[in-house]
Amino acid sequence: MAGYRFSLTLALAGLLLLTAFAFAVGRFPLAPGDLAAIAANQLFGAGYPVPPTAETVVMQVRGPRILAALLVGAALAAAGTAYQGMFRNPLVSPDLLGVSAGAALGAVLGIYFSQSVLVIQLGAFAGGLLAVAVVYAVGASVRRHDPILALILAGIVIGTLFGSMIGLLKYLADPYNQLPAITFWLLGSLAAVAPRDLALAAPFALAGLVPLYLLRWRMNLLSLSDDEAGALGVPVTRLRIAVVCAATLMTAAAVAISGIIGWVGLLIPHAARLLVGPEFSRLLPLSMLLGAAFLLAVDTLGRTIAPIEVPPGVLTALIGTPFFLWLFATARRSWQ
Repeated sequence: MAGYRFSLTLALAGLLLLTAFAFAVGRFPLAPGDLAAIAANQLFGAGYPVPPTAETVVMQVRGPRILAALLVGAALAAAGTAYQGMFRNPLVSPDLLGVSAGAALGAVLGIYFSQSVLVIQLGAFAGGLLAVAVVYAVGASVRRHDPILALILAGIVIGTLFGSMIGLLKYLADPYNQLPAITFWLLGSLAAVAPRDLALAAPFALAGLVPLYLLRWRMNLLSLSDDEAGALGVPVTRLRIAVVCAATLMTAAAVAISGIIGWVGLLIPHAARLLVGPEFSRLLPLSMLLGAAFLLAVDTLGRTIAPIEVPPGVLTALIGTPFFLWLFATARRSWQ
């Protein structure tokens, strides 16, 4: 317990320091004194003098973007933790059941038909939910003795189908206007996130988190076989449906405002499991803190490392691949 509290406290402290750093750096650097004054003015109603430009940068430019990075990173990490625990597989991520492919198809359709940003985001959200519904229906209709394997195979097939449809739309899209917008969205970005986007995504992400938190003790029983869990009185099928719905809701809400950002839901649960073990009630909060910190760090690096912004989806792959290989080699025992 002491080790868990230490890890949680360290992760929270690191996240707070990283958030302050993200507010301070950029093309318009901010002094720590200005950040402290703005925070005091906003939180406690103080009247410290602050340059108007600095307040605009914090409240209208970096603030929504940093909050979006925290929300998306925590949501993807929580969904990945739930999927890996439910499928008893360390290689599972939120992309497995076609959530990302469905969300991408919904957004690409919105871009192809020249819809507004709100319609594109709603299309991405609806597409992610629809993809998982189709996957679950297909898996339920063809399963024989292994429902988990049926879901995985159905997710791969439906994800491939949706990916081919995205490829067709990219081929048909206007190469001067629509194709660049589609490509940019598929790479993922937090640059254009507005407070309205956060207001749209946050309730759905919270609605997905609540069931995972309430079911955190039963989630550990999904690591057993279905027969063993059923013998202990666990309604395995209903529990699995609840977990899939909650994780899908969180993933779809995140992807709708950020685009496709991979590796967070695959990499972060491994790192958290290496620190606190596989017990879900401890793993979930630590994964969310680490996921939020990881994506915030990647986004901050992406907007400061070069004269032009580097999409976070590119950086997560570049950073995540070698780190995941190292984690996978050192953390095998945490699954035993």
